[in-house]
Amino acid sequence: MPNAYRRFITLPYLAWAGVFIVLPILLIVYYSLTVEADGHLLLSLENYKRAFDPVYLTIFRRSASLSLSCTAICLLLGYPIAYILASREYAHKSFLLFLFLIPMWMNFLLRTYSWISILERNGLINTALRAIGLPTADLLFNNAAVLLGMVYNFLPFMILPICSVLKKREQSLIEAAQDLGANSRQVFTKLIFPLSVPGVVSGITMVFMPATSTFIISDLLGGAQNMLIGNLIEQQFLRVNDWHFGSAVSVILMLVFLASFGIFSAIDKDEGVGLLY
Repeated sequence: MPNAYRRFITLPYLAWAGVFIVLPILLIVYYSLTVEADGHLLLSLENYKRAFDPVYLTIFRRSASLSLSCTAICLLLGYPIAYILASREYAHKSFLLFLFLIPMWMNFLLRTYSWISILERNGLINTALRAIGLPTADLLFNNAAVLLGMVYNFLPFMILPICSVLKKREQSLIEAAQDLGANSRQVFTKLIFPLSVPGVVSGITMVFMPATSTFIISDLLGGAQNMLIGNLIEQQFLRVNDWHFGSAVSVILMLVFLASFGIFSAIDKDEGVGLLY
């Protein structure tokens, strides 16, 4: 295919990327580097300095703690489930996969709302506790409720990429390792897990990023006292109408994502996988 023709057919995609990706990012960066004074926009780093105020650093730490905890829990829960789903011996794996996919067919907002009826003061759990004579508990509007909502919503994004990679593993390699005297633990640690690292990295990326930027889950299950970075950005754009500070926080979040993506990509390289042997 001639180079001129290749450039011609890529023009629509480049135009689309320029209008809907590059231009919005440039606008966000521009707003983050300006402040409004006397009706004029002046270049300034004030928005970034403000982002490191102790009040906002507390929000950043809470977001990092919850997103990392969510990612770790999803990995600990998701890997064994993905291993079962990818197993050739498990007869009911299709039904199990179906159970995990059913919630994804519902709207994200509805899935999160459903937890309110379960966790609230007169919800299903507290109603059951009262029925058996036990004291009720405050299960809603705290970090634990937010973490539960995150894990529930993002767990499938950890399971599916790991399962996809595990399904592609060569059974002959496992049989060869067993013939050479490797036990089940050695087969898993020396062969299966290293080969599944690309799926693990993909799952971590797909869980960590939305968990860091979410605001619906923390809004509904955490309350105002459990604000995360996503809530802060949403508040600056839609409620406070301070697009400049909201843009600065968005840029910081994008830089965190880029750094995380770079780390995950480095781990995903063959050299990184080889270190596990």
